[in-house]
Amino acid sequence: MGIREFKLPDVGEGLTEAEIVNWLVEEGDPVSEDQPVAEAETDKAVVEVPSPVNGTVKEIRAEAGEMVPVGNVIIVFETEGGADESASESTSAEDEGVSAGDTEESTATDAASGTNGASDEEVSTPEGRVFAAPSARRLARELGVDIAQVDGSGPGGRVSDADVRAHADSGGDADDGSEAPEVSNDGVKSATKRVGDEGDGGSASASSASASVESADRDRTLAAPATRKLADEEGVDLNAVPTDEERDGQAFVTPAQVTQYAEAQQAAQEADTQAVQAGTTESKEDERVPYRGIRRTIGKQMERSKFTAPHVTHHDEVDVTELVATRGDLKGVAEERGIKLTYMPFVIKAVVAGLKEFPYLNSTLDEEAEEIVLRKDYNVGVAVGTDAGLMVPVVKHTDQKGMLQLSSEMNELVEKARERSISRTEMQDGTFTITNFGAIGGEYATPIINFPESAILGLGAIKEKPRVVDGEVVPRKVMTLSLSIDHRVIDGAQAAAFTNRVMEYLENPSLLLLE
Repeated sequence: MGIREFKLPDVGEGLTEAEIVNWLVEEGDPVSEDQPVAEAETDKAVVEVPSPVNGTVKEIRAEAGEMVPVGNVIIVFETEGGADESASESTSAEDEGVSAGDTEESTATDAASGTNGASDEEVSTPEGRVFAAPSARRLARELGVDIAQVDGSGPGGRVSDADVRAHADSGGDADDGSEAPEVSNDGVKSATKRVGDEGDGGSASASSASASVESADRDRTLAAPATRKLADEEGVDLNAVPTDEERDGQAFVTPAQVTQYAEAQQAAQEADTQAVQAGTTESKEDERVPYRGIRRTIGKQMERSKFTAPHVTHHDEVDVTELVATRGDLKGVAEERGIKLTYMPFVIKAVVAGLKEFPYLNSTLDEEAEEIVLRKDYNVGVAVGTDAGLMVPVVKHTDQKGMLQLSSEMNELVEKARERSISRTEMQDGTFTITNFGAIGGEYATPIINFPESAILGLGAIKEKPRVVDGEVVPRKVMTLSLSIDHRVIDGAQAAAFTNRVMEYLENPSLLLLE
């Protein structure tokens, strides 16, 4: 029998770490070569990590939800024959056949823990997601600690070795010896200083009243008729009123003691009420969501763009009444060919026509060489909102493709982005980006440039608005445009001229036939 340690490969280009989203196998499971054993999240997608060998899963060394550096051992296989390969080097994603599959983000489940020689009395971890390092789990088994009961001090509540030891040293969930105060039959907390001197005056605090109640429950109590009447009015049980006085060998209660006891009852009830109310109005504990994976990549990209390129946004409105009609006429034809025709292909064609006339909007700034690079390819990115954040699939060579081909390719890329099965290469080499915030009802925005590009066009919602046509006010379909530019490369006049040209094509979509 041989042992094969498998290290996390570079599942992306230059990746330094990845999150283990989900294990597809458990310890003891047989596996075959190239069988997916885990799902890992890169900065752009979820990819499957395949087994490099035929064998059995001996040990899983990374937990679902854990960020693992590239090169760290994540799983150990037991293989038939051969020497141990504990020192095996990590392989690249290409060598291991890592590919982005049709995966959806799922709830990660903990892999079953192996015994590792632990005693028969080890504590099993309940099902559910517990963020803990493998070493912490092993330590918990050795110390007889239920890992699910340990409070993690690490990021996202991750349990470390120190947390396990601290839990074990504190005795875990053992009784600390404290006891809850007893409660008498009438609901008053037991407690209080015995009252024997009427000269103490008319009232006592709830804390002092409760010390003598537990010794006050009697079978028979003597009291004057006026005292009994007062007790009835106050709703007080005479046998529960504490007293040191006696008459004929029986406990004797005075009116002052009844009043004092009634006030103590009321104070205790008010304190209970306030405690309940305070409990219902307490601030809820904040939820902490790990800032990593795709969300962190998007954040860093936006930060770099905003703090590197001085942004200026140009806004305008365009009458797209003819465009709406044209798209309506062609929609049925496209559906017959199995293609969903949206407004985006029309906008892409209009943008490409404008970029050809105003090439600086299709450029990047090479700061080291101090040169503006005018791109000759027209690769248009389309921003897509997904559950994991904003992704930008890129439609390559848009100037060489017809309307239906553009629509088909774009629809396919958008679907792959939403399923998180899109590859890195399908989101690279963009020269200009379009974002459609109008899809959720917005009109104007200030889009952040998809760095290192120099411009991005935002599309607002198409709404019916009044416009003057041939001297008459008529309803027209109007769409808003928001063009953000890198002011180091593009001047405001260029931005306005480019927008005007795009508007011209959108107002007269028949002109796109010439492109």
